[in-house]
Amino acid sequence: MHPSDGRRWKALIFIGIAQLMVVLDSTVVNIALPSAQADLGISDGNRQWVITAYTLAFGGLLLFGGRIADLAGRRRAFITGLLGFAGASALAGAAVNTGMLLSARALQGVFGALLAPAALSLLAVTFTEAKERAKAFGIYGAISGAGGAVGLILGGVLTQYLNWRWALYVNVPFALVAVAGAVAVVREPVGSRNPSRLDIPGVTLATLGLVSLVYGFTRAESDGWSAGLTVGLFITAAVLLATFVLVESKAKAPLLPLRVVTERNRGGVYLSLGLAVIGMFGLFLFLTYYLQVVKGYSPVTTGLAFLPMIVGMVIGSTQVGTRLMTRLPPRLLMGPGFLISALGVLLLTQIKVDSSYASLILPAQILLGLGMGTAFMPAMSLATHSVQPKDAGVASAMVSTSQQVGGSIGTALLNTIAASATTTWLTAHVGEPRAAGRGMLAKEAAVHGYATAIWWAVGILLVAALSAFVLVNTGRQNRNPNATGTGVEDAAVPVAAH
Repeated sequence: MHPSDGRRWKALIFIGIAQLMVVLDSTVVNIALPSAQADLGISDGNRQWVITAYTLAFGGLLLFGGRIADLAGRRRAFITGLLGFAGASALAGAAVNTGMLLSARALQGVFGALLAPAALSLLAVTFTEAKERAKAFGIYGAISGAGGAVGLILGGVLTQYLNWRWALYVNVPFALVAVAGAVAVVREPVGSRNPSRLDIPGVTLATLGLVSLVYGFTRAESDGWSAGLTVGLFITAAVLLATFVLVESKAKAPLLPLRVVTERNRGGVYLSLGLAVIGMFGLFLFLTYYLQVVKGYSPVTTGLAFLPMIVGMVIGSTQVGTRLMTRLPPRLLMGPGFLISALGVLLLTQIKVDSSYASLILPAQILLGLGMGTAFMPAMSLATHSVQPKDAGVASAMVSTSQQVGGSIGTALLNTIAASATTTWLTAHVGEPRAAGRGMLAKEAAVHGYATAIWWAVGILLVAALSAFVLVNTGRQNRNPNATGTGVEDAAVPVAAH
């Protein structure tokens, strides 16, 4: 779409709606899960698969989906992904048994893996002028960062006032509105498709490797890190992904051209974003449990309690990041952004059973949101900046892959740390009298576990900030990102062309 074409801002609206739908789906179902389990008689052993079926399909097929978008056309992939996601969501909402729900959730993941990279790559090839690109990615970054928290609010409202099925049905109107808008206003630049053939060996290795990796973290959470299945999955993932890199280095038309990930700045973005998501997703989980189980908040109140984080993300992304992206190098937004987030998480290490929401959780959420919003926006823009148009889909898919793998690691790693710390604390204090009885002892143990894991989240966010400062060394993003060369002023490292 040409820079003079006014439809591109309308296109951003519908791309944003699609991205919001995909991101909020990662958390909206979490709130509804207990009700769905009771209604369908899902066993405790199968309960996790309502989440895992989606994340495995989504995480495992992202690179495939990104390349399909490059080959078949991003607009076509975008519309197909939307329609498929809507249909799968309707099936999941209408589920009459466990098998139907799990199958539909996996199908959601399949179409989500096509939709997410198509949306981001459409944004990348639509907005090429620096200031407009900054504004567009500011809005997109706010949606991507805040979508998970929006899902918690929406899930709480729908579950409490309607029923759990509406946490899935809600995707249908989102998708249909986005489809109508895409047909009317979304256009793709001529000549931006990749005419190459599909790399079948690459698809097979990448999909199986990523599925093994994501499933490995899922099993680590439930079975432990030293369990035979967990270790076997990690070894399998390492072998498959190493073979994938070897195959891609020799392929004439690779699924993932190594130039996309070996360019220093993009590699730094993928790493720092993945690390940041580890800390953020783990925190979502602990705060949700803390507010509902320890403080006794209802699902709706819990969701609304995340509003300050959303406000912080929107301000950080649309006001701070957008205004400074063309004036400062990305690392001077990403690094400080992750540090501000770390400061917010650091406050939460002081959490106690009787901690005040207003004096502790509220300021922590504002800092976390402000920092993430400031960092995410330039990171997402840089991930697709200067990439060859024919690789925009797969470069966008790598952003989603780093976030998806980061979310899986964060949930498994921090949950395991929290559970271990809780058990250790209980063992040490089990004989101590408590005026409020066993209930208070259990709450104190749980909060101790949360605080211990939150310390780890602080450390991970500090490493994310360090990665951004050290690896991301490009200059300001204030030139045409598809120009010859780096596409950024004063860039220290040229983008590899072959």
